[in-house]
Amino acid sequence: MSWFISYLVRCRGTAYEQVSSTMYEMSSDSSKTREDRAREKLERAEAKVRERSEHAQGQIARALGRVADAEDRAGEKVARAIDRAERAGEGAAAGGDPGAEETEPLIWFRQEPASRRPAHTRADIARAALEIADSQGFDAVSMRRVADRLGAGTMTLYHYVRNKDELITLMTDAVMGEILVPEGELSGDWRTALTQIANRTHEAFARHRWVFERFGDGRPGPNGMRHFEQSLAAVAPLELDRDELFDLIGQVDDYVFGFSLREQQELEEQMRGWPREVVDFLQRELDTGDYPLISEFFGDDADAGVEEVLGLITKEGRFDRGLKRLLDGIEANLPHLAGGGGDPR
Repeated sequence: MSWFISYLVRCRGTAYEQVSSTMYEMSSDSSKTREDRAREKLERAEAKVRERSEHAQGQIARALGRVADAEDRAGEKVARAIDRAERAGEGAAAGGDPGAEETEPLIWFRQEPASRRPAHTRADIARAALEIADSQGFDAVSMRRVADRLGAGTMTLYHYVRNKDELITLMTDAVMGEILVPEGELSGDWRTALTQIANRTHEAFARHRWVFERFGDGRPGPNGMRHFEQSLAAVAPLELDRDELFDLIGQVDDYVFGFSLREQQELEEQMRGWPREVVDFLQRELDTGDYPLISEFFGDDADAGVEEVLGLITKEGRFDRGLKRLLDGIEANLPHLAGGGGDPR
């Protein structure tokens, strides 16, 4: 009988322990669930605060942008009114028809503000605008921001630059100035000279990544004229006719522009990274076996292939090698050349 009582006690003890353990786990799970819910609620609240903060910041940025645009438009109106009044006065003095419609002359037709020590120059203004575009993007460039960077009032800037179009003209001409080979340094050998110009152009475009979006917005300037003059001087020793000279210069320009544009696009893509769904698509296609040459070239792993592509694109010396091949091809089509040219490397 005693063994039976002992057995019952052990059974009751085991059952009690099981029930106690289950209740403890339920209590822990319940506590854990409450903590999870509290954490999720806090995360949702934080996300909502961030979203509202970003929305408010966006509204502030747009409002500031509208203020800057309004200031620019007001300044341009004042500058145009002053310009019209000045031209009307000059036309009346010259005996012209004051009612005749005139096109607005380029900024290069106006002298810089006359002063023994002007507070700012067009070069200063262009440099400030370039710094903003390079660091914040072209859309951040406004007359107000340029004036702030120079420590001047916005309306003061209109004494030097009448409108945003003139500002862009100064900017693009400043970039063209960076392309110019310094005086006295342009080689007398056509290949070396074209390589000098191509390298300086490529380097300038790399410094000012925004230039491809806005290069056509500006008007021609003196540095653009000097660049074309240098290009003609570079190929002058070839003694080609006008069409051949223009084609040759254009071929080198097209290579530099195309390479620089593609380089910028690839750089942006590399910074963003390839979307996972794109890599998954590439992997699926490779797995079909329908692309044996691609598989042989990059292998069967899409992730590794993407990394290899990026490595090849950014491989040092691609620009120089491509330029050399282009000039080799041009030289091969000019059989009348005696002795060829120099090595562009």
